[in-house]
Amino acid sequence: MKDFILKTNPQLIQTKDGSHTLYLPGIDEQYHSLNGAITESLHIYINNGYLYHQGGEKNVFEVGFGTGLNCLLTALESEKQNTPTTYTTIEKYPLPNELVQQLNYPKFLDKKAVGLFNKIHQANWGEPVKITGTFSLYKIQLDITTQPLPGVLPADVIYFDAFGPDKQSEIWELPVFEKVSAITQKNAVFVTYSVKGTVKRRLGSVGFQIEKLPGPPGKKEILRGVKVR
Repeated sequence: MKDFILKTNPQLIQTKDGSHTLYLPGIDEQYHSLNGAITESLHIYINNGYLYHQGGEKNVFEVGFGTGLNCLLTALESEKQNTPTTYTTIEKYPLPNELVQQLNYPKFLDKKAVGLFNKIHQANWGEPVKITGTFSLYKIQLDITTQPLPGVLPADVIYFDAFGPDKQSEIWELPVFEKVSAITQKNAVFVTYSVKGTVKRRLGSVGFQIEKLPGPPGKKEILRGVKVR
């Protein structure tokens, strides 16, 4: 798995808000928006996903752990809001540590971010880990297109942050959305950056009521869904 990432010749890029992303020339894709990695993640996943969901304790399910940025921002928000949060994330190709150590996210965030970022990435895959008093993490290495989702708690918030439909089309197919819907509670919130018509229709067919929202810098719109059935 590590070899796949390294074979794509990953390149560290500074985005417009100063925070890093990784560009993979082998598949001509980057992990975040070049208009601002932290800005994008805060807008889509935290402000329009995690904070939009009403209620106390939250179970977050993420498709695409990537650099761990969404996880870090959620852990910080969990502490800030004093909201008990269980965060389950899946990733087929975890990043090698030598790449992770180059990422600069903590310098732009809360003073707790350095320790949190390290704890998140040092947490073992395949076992639940308590990261802070309010935040627990369960990282699972698997291919969602071919494998079941083991031990995933009923989700209140879903971050769908895989590579784009034109790069990993199989992850955006109906069977994957059916798997996600099956572990999602009623009134759960689903957020993603893709607004493709096929994505909207497939989400609608598995029980989500979809709306378009204004996107972060450089992107006109994003999608948010609420599980209605």
